[in-house]
Amino acid sequence: MDSKLFRLGADTIRILSAEAIQKAKSGHPGMPMGCADYAFVLWSKYLRHNPQNPTWLGRDRFVLSAGHGSMLIYSLLHLFNYGLPMSELENFRQWASKTPGHPEFGHTKGVDITTGPLGSGFGSAVGMAIASKQFAARTGLDQSDVKLGKIYVISGDGCLMEGNSAEAASLAGHLKLDNIVVFYDSNAITIEGSTNLAFSEDVAKRFDACHWRVLQIPDANDAAQIDKVLSEAQQSDGRPTLIIGKTTIGFGSPNKGGKAGAHGEPLGEEELELTKRNLNWTLPPFTVPEELKAALTTRTAQLATEAAQWDAAFRKATAGCDLVEKLSGKYVPENLLEELLKAAPVDKAVATRASGGTILQKAAELVPALTGGAADLAPSTKSNLKNETDFSAENRAGRNLHFGIRELEMGMAANGMALFGTTIPYSSTFTVFSDYMKPAIRLAALQNLQELYIFTHDSFYVGEDGPTHEPIEQLTMLRSIPGMTVYRPAEAHEVAHCYAAALRGKGPAALLLTRQNLDPFTAEEAARIDVTRGAYVLSDEKDFEVIVAASGSEVNLALGAARELRAKGIRIRVVSVPSLETFLRQDEAYRKSVFPCACRKRVSVEAGSTAMWYRIVGLDGLAIGLDHFGASAPYKVLAEEFGFTVPQVAAKIAAYLGK
Repeated sequence: MDSKLFRLGADTIRILSAEAIQKAKSGHPGMPMGCADYAFVLWSKYLRHNPQNPTWLGRDRFVLSAGHGSMLIYSLLHLFNYGLPMSELENFRQWASKTPGHPEFGHTKGVDITTGPLGSGFGSAVGMAIASKQFAARTGLDQSDVKLGKIYVISGDGCLMEGNSAEAASLAGHLKLDNIVVFYDSNAITIEGSTNLAFSEDVAKRFDACHWRVLQIPDANDAAQIDKVLSEAQQSDGRPTLIIGKTTIGFGSPNKGGKAGAHGEPLGEEELELTKRNLNWTLPPFTVPEELKAALTTRTAQLATEAAQWDAAFRKATAGCDLVEKLSGKYVPENLLEELLKAAPVDKAVATRASGGTILQKAAELVPALTGGAADLAPSTKSNLKNETDFSAENRAGRNLHFGIRELEMGMAANGMALFGTTIPYSSTFTVFSDYMKPAIRLAALQNLQELYIFTHDSFYVGEDGPTHEPIEQLTMLRSIPGMTVYRPAEAHEVAHCYAAALRGKGPAALLLTRQNLDPFTAEEAARIDVTRGAYVLSDEKDFEVIVAASGSEVNLALGAARELRAKGIRIRVVSVPSLETFLRQDEAYRKSVFPCACRKRVSVEAGSTAMWYRIVGLDGLAIGLDHFGASAPYKVLAEEFGFTVPQVAAKIAAYLGK
């Protein structure tokens, strides 16, 4: 394309964006107007994509980390024939539209990732880059002439102010991820005004210190300058690339261009007309110039041909490698649960973090797509794959990832890995540090990504580390996230069941595991396990007068208390609840079979917040838990002080029953 078409394409994006936002009376016109030149040059000349197959494996990924500028990608998807009609642009930010306020993966074809919280796209793009490198190395593709795509990111000042981008840049530089290219839209404007209000660092020096190649575009509203730098960016020098582009926010607007007023509000009808006049735009609203349509129809056809050629070369290069299909299909064997149960250490008392570590080894052997690591805690969380190597700049085939002490970036990177489509990633840390990961976990649930979180040290039984490391409310927080499945297994058999359920699931799942040892179930008890329903009757008596429900380590406690109370003639049903929210999603008939209405005497036992348990025990039930922070002492001392011993729990239940 010549410079005239580059400018016409960019101006079309500017006008469509401004018109859609004005019609919606809501949105952010400044960023898409300022980045239109870079985005159009990228998409029309350099981005490897196939509008006829938006999920094509060989494509470059496009991450709009500055997601508030969503009209940029919607305009591009319309122009490049992704099947997003003009009516959807006219319906921007409205009910049931394909053009929501921020791009959403799975909702709009051609959107590779959900972005909204600034910096999250940047962080996840690093995960995409990792997954791409790992897939190529594990399948031998890196030894062929067939290359996987790059990861292109558009980030703004806000993304670089958020701490996640610092974690992501550090990790990407260390791993020498030369397949990621980040465009920094340096327009020096945020909602409150000039970035000088709060941001004065030298971004180029920061990224240079993190081992990135830094390229500059002095005027990123000039297609010729953009073209030159993007051409240079195609040639790797072994480092990730940051392109710093100086843009004018709201470019083309005579009165709001370069000002904060263009950032987060419509231009206004009068300013929109002045902008059109300034850009010599004479077409009716929501119209694409015929010359541009024709050029992009031709380009779309070329892209489809190039994709077909790549596919043919890919098939030839990977012929006979069944790992390609197993990774891209995220293969899970039918007998997974049976095999995991064989691996479960059930002959003695063992912490679920330890049994989880053993079962993870077997799971990784059976599920090739399973890969991940910890935030510098693998020896404690037992999350290292013993028969696998470490992913590094020198070894891209390693399945063990070292995220460093970067919990937020670990979560965001795992999201990117899941989005790439060839891995089932897991990430691991202590349960209390899930607080650092919450934004990433929420985005995983929002995108329905299949990934695992291995959270150990799951209660006050952490002991001597004290209240800063003893989770109280985190379990409730995780359970409260829509689409999230939380498993807190009681012992090794349940751990195997939970891993099998998580690996067969479609969305994110968290396994909360103990540091302290737990007694294994008897063979009779193990035969009753039903993790898929969230809760099940573990121990029962005819004509029971009280139901005691528990999760995790407190199931051992509930069974012990039941033995003491039964010796006193009290009839009890014990229910194991490995996944409370899963149980609450079951049909009414099943829920009533476990907790029949006829028995209103109900008790819950869990070493954490009691908030959600009242949905089970009712307002007249007894919720034994911890609604205050912990303390520093040996865990057996804490159990005594907090009332979590068998005699203490039995006494509380007896008192509740008036006996």
